[in-house]
Amino acid sequence: MEKQYPVYTLKNECNDCYKCIRGCHIKAIKIQSGSASVINDKCIACGHCVTICPAGAKKVRSDIDVVKALFLTGKKVYVSLAPSWAGVYDIKFEKMIAVLKKLGFAGVSETALGAQEVSIQTAKILNSAEKGLFISSACPVIDDYVRLYKPDFAKNITPVASPALTHAGLLKDMLGDDIKVVFIGPCIAKKNEADKHPELISASLTFDELNYWIKEEFIDIENIETDESCHFVPENSYEGALYPIEGGMNETIKQVGIDKNDVTFIAVSSLEDFDKSLQNINPDKIENKIFVEALGCSGGCINGPCLSGEKSRILVTSDIYANTQYRNDIPKEPRKVVEIEYKPNPVKKVEYPIEQVVKALKKISKHSQEDELNCSGCGYASCREFVNALIAGDAEPSQCVSYMRKIAVRKAAAMLRCMPSAVVIVDSNMEIVEANDSFERMFLSEEMYEVFSSRKDGMTGASIDRIVPFSELFKSALDSGKDIHQEHYAIKDKVYDISIFTIEDNELVGAVISDVTKSEMDRSKIAQKAREVIAKNITTVQEIASLLGEHMVDTELLLSSIAEGYDPNSGDNKNVH
Repeated sequence: MEKQYPVYTLKNECNDCYKCIRGCHIKAIKIQSGSASVINDKCIACGHCVTICPAGAKKVRSDIDVVKALFLTGKKVYVSLAPSWAGVYDIKFEKMIAVLKKLGFAGVSETALGAQEVSIQTAKILNSAEKGLFISSACPVIDDYVRLYKPDFAKNITPVASPALTHAGLLKDMLGDDIKVVFIGPCIAKKNEADKHPELISASLTFDELNYWIKEEFIDIENIETDESCHFVPENSYEGALYPIEGGMNETIKQVGIDKNDVTFIAVSSLEDFDKSLQNINPDKIENKIFVEALGCSGGCINGPCLSGEKSRILVTSDIYANTQYRNDIPKEPRKVVEIEYKPNPVKKVEYPIEQVVKALKKISKHSQEDELNCSGCGYASCREFVNALIAGDAEPSQCVSYMRKIAVRKAAAMLRCMPSAVVIVDSNMEIVEANDSFERMFLSEEMYEVFSSRKDGMTGASIDRIVPFSELFKSALDSGKDIHQEHYAIKDKVYDISIFTIEDNELVGAVISDVTKSEMDRSKIAQKAREVIAKNITTVQEIASLLGEHMVDTELLLSSIAEGYDPNSGDNKNVH
């Protein structure tokens, strides 16, 4: 069964903010139904999307159960512990080893031992070379980035396995080929490395996973007991412990020794800086020797995505230096070399026909070059880059903020136009933000209507107090933050129902205004008709009343009350059922 990719998305937690796309240097994120997922074939597991996701929707695959399954095989399982541990845990190495052995590991060894062997072999390569560009192979993020996105430089990666793989090979040589090795460190990309080289590393855990496992087993790190077996196997590391710090590898290579001072050492950390450093370079035309220590995380492995802990990176760096020992004599020959050829595997870039690009641009209301804002709100650097992803099926039109705003404005405008009542929105400056056609026709003279209807922005910016005589109602609603409903508001020969409501407290209010003049006139006519009925039939009623022994006053009061129910001037507006 195929393993889950090291980085994945919890779809229900994704809030479609597109921050992961904006932060992904290689745009290895796909949007489907508003949810962001990793494109495995493009991803290099740098983990940046995990660290920046505000909703915590990006997750790292847990391999704790894989390690527990290794214990059940009966094989001895050893830890390859990344040197950055010293900056994460405020405990002595004896306690760290005791904790790991408590979890079930047979022993603990420092990945820095492998780093030392890599430095010795790299120094040999540099000493034997005449010229050229050399890129370190220590970081799996950089290795995959070069292979996938800078394939022309793949031949420049030093053909030496990473410290973790080299260390695993060294342990197998010393402790037996049948042992299992589990890497523990701050790196997510090591999971990819372990998946590609299961013969060397059986699984890779992050410090976050280790912390979770320790809590799960209720291990008290501070008070755990140690004994004489709590030491690193087969020995303590030395200068290799500097590898997680930017420039640490360069320092160790220099300590090994360069035959001539003809190597330029450069340290670059972060994908963005590494990418920029390779611009406008033809490696075949370099006449001197340049070695680039390249790391995917800014500042080095001490800023790995799963480093864990709240400690300042300055203190982490200080602790690593404090715990590093130096050798007076460093061997010129490595004990273990694991050679790897880093073959290019470029991600295919599809160039779409201009007609298809123009059609996709029109889908997001980009009809001219001026419409292409290149605002990066969608997560991509430009509108053209976005539509390429749109055509490829990796993006959705809803990612375009300006397009969605236009859609929202159009919908709102359509709703306003279709409403028979007058609608107006007023801001705290008592200026009109939006008004529909019914409002303009209701309160503007023919001359003013022609003026405002010819303007592109309509009535936007006009002072409400110059348009309607009841602007004090808007002022009151803005000041109080309370809704106002005014019935039968008379203006000259017109009668209006006015409802003013708050949109944003003290900033924005809206009003729906209905002309109820006609309905009030109809009510008046009904009242008049009722009075005519009373006048014409009063005699008949009196005659009937006398015949039935009823009192005439009661009957008159009854009919009068009916008429008053329809009379708008009768005081209380009673409804007649």
